Amino acid sequence: MLLLATVVALSLHAEPKGGKTAMKDLVKSVGASAAVKETADGGAPATLVNGLDLALLPFTPDSIKKVVLSYQPQIQACYEETLASKDTAVEGVLKTAFVISGDGFVTGAKIDKKGSTLKDARLHDCVTAVLSAMQFPAPPDGKDRPIEFPFNLKAIH
Repeated sequence: MLLLATVVALSLHAEPKGGKTAMKDLVKSVGASAAVKETADGGAPATLVNGLDLALLPFTPDSIKKVVLSYQPQIQACYEETLASKDTAVEGVLKTAFVISGDGFVTGAKIDKKGSTLKDARLHDCVTAVLSAMQFPAPPDGKDRPIEFPFNLKAIH
């Protein structure tokens, strides 16, 4: 059986003197980004994630990228926290992998350390926490889907 992974990419840029947001507060805020809302006609509730209605999004590479982009502020905060703790700019690729389960939730979020040029453990932990909190449109066949998502992180000089 051959499993094909969906690969999408995102570039983030940050000021080298990033904010001093505590990692614990950041990770807590990630969980607060999803909400369930009743529809106006009293039908099934719509799931809103960072302003995106997952019930209206198809399960496509574009919608996966759109959802990941909606979590960009949390990923950015992870990166800025890393920059704030370093004397020199930290730049490179952070290759991530996760599975979108049949119900749209993320499982098995991890950093591919061999494929990543950024080796900061705190950054890895923070990004993994953000990935683990993400929610996507459910695959139409209800099967788990492996995803690879590299982040290109670069400081603005």
